[in-house]
Amino acid sequence: MSRQIFYMPFSLRFLFLLILIMVFGLGSLFLGVIVSAFMKIGFSAEDALLILLLSLLGSGINIPLTTLKSDIPVVKENYIKVFGISYRIPIRQMVKNETVLAINVGGAVIPVLISIYLLTQFPSSLLLAGAGVVIVAAITYSVARPIRGVGIATPALIPPLTAVLTAVLLTSVVHIPDCPAESCRVIIAYTGGVLGTLIGADIFNLGKIKNLGAPVASIGGAGTFDGIFLSGFIALLLI
Repeated sequence: MSRQIFYMPFSLRFLFLLILIMVFGLGSLFLGVIVSAFMKIGFSAEDALLILLLSLLGSGINIPLTTLKSDIPVVKENYIKVFGISYRIPIRQMVKNETVLAINVGGAVIPVLISIYLLTQFPSSLLLAGAGVVIVAAITYSVARPIRGVGIATPALIPPLTAVLTAVLLTSVVHIPDCPAESCRVIIAYTGGVLGTLIGADIFNLGKIKNLGAPVASIGGAGTFDGIFLSGFIALLLI
């Protein structure tokens, strides 16, 4: 069986747009804000740029986890448009109808590792971060939609905006002595946006994936990568 591990989860035009935003937008005011936010929680300026670049490049790398069999025919179209964004569907030659369940490096592995690092740096923020994850996961689950041929998709802006608002509200109500307010807000917004989106959109909907006719369904990939990427991006900009 042939498994496609390397493919972009959305159209090249959308990837180009993200790169343009990062290169030109971050080149001035946005770059200074993001670098400053990363430095407050222990990253260097070089680390901030490296994380953003690896997240974009890693969006095209999917690590297969298992194969799900289904009676539903696999979608053969090249692109499917969801919430205004065109997602690329990898064409796979197969005898049986099956979906390869994978995990996306840029949309899941890297953000989860960053979240774990942040929580280990500020362990006192764990409870509030956990509350943020629960809130974002619940709201993301309520708006996530199973899309035939793609997997699970979410509106790109809802998870990050929910994460930011949740972080502001939680840190306004609860004060953590060992965690500076700004750092705590960034940590809660980032981890809430990343883990909450992954759990609410992908993990809670794993049972639906095998019946969507998607040749490859990637955790943190097509349908949720934009929400996860923007969660970190917007969290650092708005907090």
